[in-house]
Amino acid sequence: MKRLEFGKKMMMRAAFALLPALVFVPAPAQEQPLALNLEKALEIAMSENPTVRVAEQEVEKKKYAKKGAYAALFPQVNFGADYSRTLKKQIVYFGESGGFDSMFEPLITGSEKLISAYVPGYTPGALAAAIGEASAEASAGASSDGGMEMGLSNNWGFGFTAGMPLINAALWKSLSISGQDVELAIEQARSSRIELTCQVKKAYFSVLLANDSYTVFKESYDNAMTNFLDIRQKYEQGLVAEYDLIRAEVAVKNVEPNMLQAANAVTLVKWQLKALMGIDLDLPVECEGRLTDFEAELFADYITATANASLDDNTNLKQLDIQNEQLENTLKLQKFDFLPTLSLSAAYNWNAMNEDFKFKDYRWNPYSMIGVSLSFPVFTGGSRMQKANQTKVTITQLQLRKEDLQRSLQLLVRQSLDNMNTCIKRYGAAQKGVEQAARGYMIAQKRYDTGAGTLLEMNDASLAMTQAKLNFNQAIYDYVTAKSDLEKTLGKQAN
Repeated sequence: MKRLEFGKKMMMRAAFALLPALVFVPAPAQEQPLALNLEKALEIAMSENPTVRVAEQEVEKKKYAKKGAYAALFPQVNFGADYSRTLKKQIVYFGESGGFDSMFEPLITGSEKLISAYVPGYTPGALAAAIGEASAEASAGASSDGGMEMGLSNNWGFGFTAGMPLINAALWKSLSISGQDVELAIEQARSSRIELTCQVKKAYFSVLLANDSYTVFKESYDNAMTNFLDIRQKYEQGLVAEYDLIRAEVAVKNVEPNMLQAANAVTLVKWQLKALMGIDLDLPVECEGRLTDFEAELFADYITATANASLDDNTNLKQLDIQNEQLENTLKLQKFDFLPTLSLSAAYNWNAMNEDFKFKDYRWNPYSMIGVSLSFPVFTGGSRMQKANQTKVTITQLQLRKEDLQRSLQLLVRQSLDNMNTCIKRYGAAQKGVEQAARGYMIAQKRYDTGAGTLLEMNDASLAMTQAKLNFNQAIYDYVTAKSDLEKTLGKQAN
């Protein structure tokens, strides 16, 4: 027992000794939530969303491709080197009547006479003797049938070549197509930003709707809990029946799942918003404002949208227009293939030949050339004409697609405007419904407190008020989402 008491005392002393340290241990810092409004959410999304960043990189890629196309106008300079080993030398024949000697005999005779006449002391026949000796040495490498081998075993060469187009209409036209590739990439990037703007707006409005819905269910839960506590107190005092107590408790339990589901919906839509913004899903965010902040915009925005419902800035139509221009230029380019081309070329090379690999003794012989080349296409089997016909058909198809797209977009515009108009009417009805439902609940509560009404009337009034508030928030949400869809269709990127 004494040991046990001693152990308890030691444990108590240790606990008191550690108590100051435990008291002053700093609590782990909690990460502050990122406060967001609609403008800030769009700003972050435009800089962090991968889809937009990929589209911007595509624009950069097309710009590099355009610069690469312009490089074809400048001279193309190349350096090359080659080596070849002769395995079997080429044999040259100098005719059938007398071979090498008979071929050059008249030339030797004439040279002898000329030298004898002008060179004092020249011994006649010296030139013929020297040529004969050289011919004998050459005959050692000649074939049995009188041919002579030409060239050496090792052949080396290196040098520079250059070329550039002087007249090439097809090449010049292809440069304009490269410029339109950049223009199309820019428009596609704008399309990505417009699409992302619409999605971020809808996600942000969904967060506000979920927050407001949670607030409505929380108020309903608080009212139900307040009524339950009041009725339980009255039941304990014997003023109400047990049935009222049970009904009040059931009302609390009926509202609680809706409140929990609304809280879960807030988490889900925040995840969706953060995914669109391209930020960490675990980063806490807090969306500022409520849907009622957009009440003042309902009527003014609808009037403005109705007056400015033009498809001139629609990104899909703009992309089709650029593609149509590309096809028109492609058709011209294909027609330019029938025109001649003129190009300039130049070369500067060094050659050496030898029987061994003593590079220091090699004699490098430079040679250079410059020239122009004219090419005139005459006949290619009709392939150029068929390609042009295919391009014409593609242009016609694109025009038909544009007409169909215009009709579809006009339908979307009318649907969005009609939805906005309907939401305005729903908003007016819901606003009056909220006012009447709140007044009805207040009357039902007073009637129950005075004993003139029943608990069923009060629960029914509470449910009607909750539904009226939800309808009110839903009307505003449907309006702002319809407006976002309209802005997307019209090609607007305004915040």
